[in-house]
Amino acid sequence: MQASISRPVSRREAQAADNASLKRALQYLTRYRSQAVVPYVFLLISALSQLAVPTLIRRVIDAVTSGYVADQVLQGLSQIPESMAAAALPRILTALNYPQETTLEALRAALIAQRDSAPAALLNALLFMLGFAVLRGVFGFLQAYWAEKNSQAVAYDLRNDLYAKIQKLSFSYHDRNQTGQLMIRATDDVEKVRLFIGQGLVQLVGAAILLGGTLIILFSTNVPLAWTTMPLLPAAAIIFVVFSSLARPMFTLVQQKLSRLNTLLQENLAGIKVIKAFTREKEQQAKFAHAADDVMQQQIRLARLFTFLFPFIFLVANLGQAGILYVGGKQIIAGTLTLGEWQQFSMYIMYLFFPIAMFGMIITQMSQAAASAQRIFEILDARSDITDKPDAIALPPVRGHIRFENVSFRYFSTGEPVLDRVSFEALPGETIALLGATGSGKTSIINLLPRFYDPTEGRVTIDGYDLRDVTLSSLRSQIGIVLQETTLFSGTIRENIAFGKPDATEAEIIAAAKAAQAHEFIMSFPDGYDTYVGERGQTLSGGQKQRIAIARALLLNPRILILDDSTSSVDLATEAAIQRALDELMKGRTSFVIAQRISTVRNADKIIVLEKGRVAAIGKHEELMEENPIYAEIYNSQILAHQPEAAL
Repeated sequence: MQASISRPVSRREAQAADNASLKRALQYLTRYRSQAVVPYVFLLISALSQLAVPTLIRRVIDAVTSGYVADQVLQGLSQIPESMAAAALPRILTALNYPQETTLEALRAALIAQRDSAPAALLNALLFMLGFAVLRGVFGFLQAYWAEKNSQAVAYDLRNDLYAKIQKLSFSYHDRNQTGQLMIRATDDVEKVRLFIGQGLVQLVGAAILLGGTLIILFSTNVPLAWTTMPLLPAAAIIFVVFSSLARPMFTLVQQKLSRLNTLLQENLAGIKVIKAFTREKEQQAKFAHAADDVMQQQIRLARLFTFLFPFIFLVANLGQAGILYVGGKQIIAGTLTLGEWQQFSMYIMYLFFPIAMFGMIITQMSQAAASAQRIFEILDARSDITDKPDAIALPPVRGHIRFENVSFRYFSTGEPVLDRVSFEALPGETIALLGATGSGKTSIINLLPRFYDPTEGRVTIDGYDLRDVTLSSLRSQIGIVLQETTLFSGTIRENIAFGKPDATEAEIIAAAKAAQAHEFIMSFPDGYDTYVGERGQTLSGGQKQRIAIARALLLNPRILILDDSTSSVDLATEAAIQRALDELMKGRTSFVIAQRISTVRNADKIIVLEKGRVAAIGKHEELMEENPIYAEIYNSQILAHQPEAAL
């Protein structure tokens, strides 16, 4: 990789990137096309049922008021003489909005019919309201269920894609990124996106349907009243745009601070023994409290922003209600608007501003989801330094002829080389020992063999094949590795030994354990091979873990074997037993051994002495003792260091 200098990203560019990432996350719904549409069909039915309610309420109010008015007029007409009733008829017809040509008898008949039909109209309206309520409840439940099912499916796919990508990314990527940051993206960030898909997106569509349907009904019902509310909609839209642009970068900061907090927690849990051993609990607690305070302060800033948003929205809604009260009241006084129509319009106004208020919550979720989606796709779009070439071939069964040809290597392609023009050859079946001080390049050499990294210069070949020309799976499946830092997984001892070959038979597992001098201590446990080991093998000693790791590598029966200081955590007696087994098992295999003690590698076919990334000498033990002062010095210092032990 080459270092590059990039210009600062503007807020507008960052927001555009977030929006693009959120759109990409929503495209995951297209994997479930028929299923993805279902909640929105139910949502449409539920929203239409909701839109019908104000009209039904208008009918209820008009039925009650008209029945009451008709009854009162009939009572008044019955209490005055016919002559007076006839004289007052024009004023009564005007007040009731009846045609002036209506006769007194016709008026009485119409009023009686109006009074008598009111209970039936009231009952019908109430039954319709009940029916729509049931309809809305049923389809509301179905909409919520299917929306949640879709969001869980998307979260499932995102997490699997993230995990698969993290598995494929090269070692250099993991060197630069902390475990806690990767974990928070696969958990909390995915959950933020899921919540928007399962709730926010559905609410957004529902609010749009409710808003659009309400506007259509308002303008088809009473145009002057409808226009009264229109100036408020652009004002609300401007408020949302401003708050959204302010909130989105703040949500990104929240996620970044959560990542730091999660990283700190993960590191402290992994190193709890060290913390306790050095009595650093208070210092680490203070460090964690500081990180938690950063998260809290950032979330308070967000909360402060939204405490300003919602009062603004309610102010806009209240201004709309005030306008309706004024204009609608004048129409009622003029007799051009009934009480039921005014109530219907007032409810539709609430339907108009309820979605606007919902947009505040939707913006919150959408801003969170957009920021999280951007962080998710940063991983999914990351390029691995180590990939199969388009024309890569499968590596045939190897003989184990390995060559390093003028290999130089730098981590991240910057700084001083950790390997500088290293060249050597390992013939099939040879045991190659790598010896040198810390930082001399031993681990870098064995990291290049399974192509954890690629050389910066030069090339590494196996049986004449450049490692960059073969597929990673065909290469690594023929290499057995026991790393310096032993890693076991939660599960049984049997599962850990068979990790690289899950279909191994019981006999194969036991044979590998015996070869690694592990069978005896395994059988000393009450559950034998079914003994459960804790996280990272914490229930086993260092030597036991290393022997299980050796058995795991040997079970693969690899043609190439890498042992990175694999006997460093065992006592001398156990080391000798393991070494005898390894000597037997390394016959016929090309083996690379890193060891701190010369006693474990003095019988190697070739010993490569490294100094500051360069090959200082290559030869057998006897040759190096005579010809290389570095090797002789290492050997003599170790012999002198063990003389007191031998004397004891």
